[in-house]
Amino acid sequence: MPSRREVLRRAAVGVAVATALGAGALAWSSTLLGEYSVMSMGSGQDGGGQAGDGHSGHAQHSGAVGVAHGASGTFATGGDVSVTSLTADPDRPADVEVELTARQETIDVPGGRAVEGYTVNGSSPGPELRAQQGDLIEVTFRNESVTAGATLHWHGIDVPNAADGVAGITQDAVPAGGHHVYRFVAEDAGTYWYHSHQVSREQVLRGLLGALVIDPVAPADAAADLDITALLHVYGGQHTLNGRVADERIDAPPGSTVRVRVINSDQGTAAVWSDSPFRVIATDGRDINEPTDLRGQRLLIPAGGRADVAVQAPQHGSAALHVGGARRVLIGDPEASVPSIAQPSKSVDLLSYGAPEPLGFDPSSPDRSYDYVIARRFGLIDGRPGNFWTINGRMFPDVPMFHVAEGDVVVMRIVNESGEVHPMHLHGHHIVVLSREGTAASGSPWWVDSLDVRPGESYEIAFIADNPGIWSDHCHTLPHAVDGLVAHLMYDGVTTPFTIHGSAGNQPE
Repeated sequence: MPSRREVLRRAAVGVAVATALGAGALAWSSTLLGEYSVMSMGSGQDGGGQAGDGHSGHAQHSGAVGVAHGASGTFATGGDVSVTSLTADPDRPADVEVELTARQETIDVPGGRAVEGYTVNGSSPGPELRAQQGDLIEVTFRNESVTAGATLHWHGIDVPNAADGVAGITQDAVPAGGHHVYRFVAEDAGTYWYHSHQVSREQVLRGLLGALVIDPVAPADAAADLDITALLHVYGGQHTLNGRVADERIDAPPGSTVRVRVINSDQGTAAVWSDSPFRVIATDGRDINEPTDLRGQRLLIPAGGRADVAVQAPQHGSAALHVGGARRVLIGDPEASVPSIAQPSKSVDLLSYGAPEPLGFDPSSPDRSYDYVIARRFGLIDGRPGNFWTINGRMFPDVPMFHVAEGDVVVMRIVNESGEVHPMHLHGHHIVVLSREGTAASGSPWWVDSLDVRPGESYEIAFIADNPGIWSDHCHTLPHAVDGLVAHLMYDGVTTPFTIHGSAGNQPE
């Protein structure tokens, strides 16, 4: 016999279905997606009104052109440039060549139990890729046995659009037995990762991923004597660090400094703290200006986010850097016994951490201003009833298409009116946080590509539209994206020949 909670849930869904049916055939059919193109998405944009008025896809424009007109798919684009043409220089030889092969198979999790999932070159996480800033990286991706198809998305790297790896938008999913070549220049040093963007809610969760580190041509300082990666992932309920259910021990001489590159590949926020002072020296591949020591505080990293922290090995024993709560990086004497310490309740506020420095552009008079208001309501998506996410009051696929022209300064206000945390991730760009809840940023510029927006919070962020294409702007708690928390940033004049749910079987989320 179903529980009282289940009875109430079924009743609520029944009401939602009845409401949708009562609204008429149009309301029902508008949620039946079938095969579709993102080119036909996007609710109307009026180009006027006041920020925060709740208009779907509301924009304020200043001398910009090329605005979408409703979900009918009519666009004022001023010319057509296919996403397939937005590539790295095809005549430039690669500096780094890599071949990655995806398989659907059993993953042996050292220290834990085996799980069914996906591997890259026979392991999960896949091999760590390493290159130098300025290198042209060429990756030949082969799908040996992933039956639903697969892609590779270069999370946090501002690649040319053709290399973004989003099935149905920038390419077709690579079928079993097929291959695809990705080429991009590693413009920015930092910590990144790669993962599939085909059925990502399953393939990322089950291990089709790996780390990617871009080393600077000239290190900004010589503070780090050792450099390690700490990739967090949960396999079937098992919290792992670099694929193992175990702590990582780093043999570091007393007084030496270790740079720990923490990658949160999971679906929720990861906490980082230590029994020794540590510094946050980078977020999402961007350096912090004049970081200071943190004591008795934790650092929160969004799903999909990364943070580089610096920890000094003590004169005796080892320092313990807790990463993700369940695992630790132990730095110092490899034989030392190190007790765990409780997670601090206070979090470092990156809005005021570090010292200010120029942004390199002026966000005070943007060319485009948008709202991205997240809420929730009952309804239907593709004939599936549920309590789905909305963007500016509208449900997928009738969600905003944020239009920009190359060179625009864009300001966006992200508001979370739902009851859950949303790690918002914009492809192809880094954004800078201007304010939270009206409080202006006062520390080092807080550059990110993945930003946790907590219930009731509002952020104002800005970026320069300097990477033409069609880019996903979605929640990186991937089941949320499946339930409609995904919009797109579209440059005027850019088109895609790819479709979702067509014969290629593209399912980006």
